[in-house]
Amino acid sequence: MKYELPRRMLGMKLPGNSTVAAGEYDVPTPGHGQVLLKMKAASICGSDLKYIYHEHTDKTGGARYDNVICGHEPSGQVVAVGEGVLDFKEGDRVTVYHIQGCGYCDECRKGYFINCPNPERRAYGWQRDGAMGEYMVADAATCIHLPEFLTYEDGAMIACGFGTAYQGLLRAEVSGRDNVLVMGLGPVGQATVILAKALGARVIGVDLSEERAEMAKKVGADAVFTGADALPEIMEFTGGKGVEVAIDCSGSAAGRHKCLEAARMWGRVTFLGEQGTVSFEPSPLLLHKNLSLLGSWVTSMANMENLVDLLDRKKIHPSQIITHRFNLEDADEAFRVFATGKTGKVCINME
Repeated sequence: MKYELPRRMLGMKLPGNSTVAAGEYDVPTPGHGQVLLKMKAASICGSDLKYIYHEHTDKTGGARYDNVICGHEPSGQVVAVGEGVLDFKEGDRVTVYHIQGCGYCDECRKGYFINCPNPERRAYGWQRDGAMGEYMVADAATCIHLPEFLTYEDGAMIACGFGTAYQGLLRAEVSGRDNVLVMGLGPVGQATVILAKALGARVIGVDLSEERAEMAKKVGADAVFTGADALPEIMEFTGGKGVEVAIDCSGSAAGRHKCLEAARMWGRVTFLGEQGTVSFEPSPLLLHKNLSLLGSWVTSMANMENLVDLLDRKKIHPSQIITHRFNLEDADEAFRVFATGKTGKVCINME
């Protein structure tokens, strides 16, 4: 039976000044190579707060906001299919890689649409209509099938946060041989804890927030420390050697510096947290310890598909880090609560 589409839909935009503006918009029509999704779940990312909810901080770059329906962590069901789409049909459940690149540059050919340098690059919720509407048009090339085990909420978690965490762990080549320090236990940090455990590592979490520390314990961290200087506890936990891998999810100078301090000889350090700065003396902290210092930004289509397979195989629900749920009509309250910095993931459910 063909899905009956309404003509108008509810959608949310972010005008700045820490506000959410509800509006009524036409239900879009998918073009060639596109599908129309009935949105089922959309979660809020920290970058939404930093770049567009409080104020529009990027006027010309990849994080600029073009007054579109917001939200770049979509999960939904295909309800209409445009011409040329072969891999998706009405009724399919999908998560969406949140950026489409030009398709022809080196990075796009690798599946790293996030790194596309060309003007055709458009991110859902930033330069093209995104997840916080009742319907969303998506390029089929950015859609990934959701296995039956994974829920729509899981799909929203995968779309950005878990993909970013997974890429950082891949960059550091994490395995069961490693002690992994996760610095900063916000949503991406919680995802990093869960995935590092799934890869077999022993995991140490650090955060100043007691609420987020408790959550990390619940999702499987082997040890969690909340002091301003957790280095003595980390060293004691690792027998005085330090960690093989340190992942900074805090984006803070103190957190990044502590990762370099806590890494053992020949260790690997990955910086995931956005913004901020760090200053350190390279000789004792990097050179003399023979550390590998890595940057990581989002993930690729192929790695996101591999992540979906991993979660399905290990029977892991990313939605376990959701602490607050809201209806689309209450998106303003959802953003307000998430902005307190005391939550896990905040998710908007469309039904």
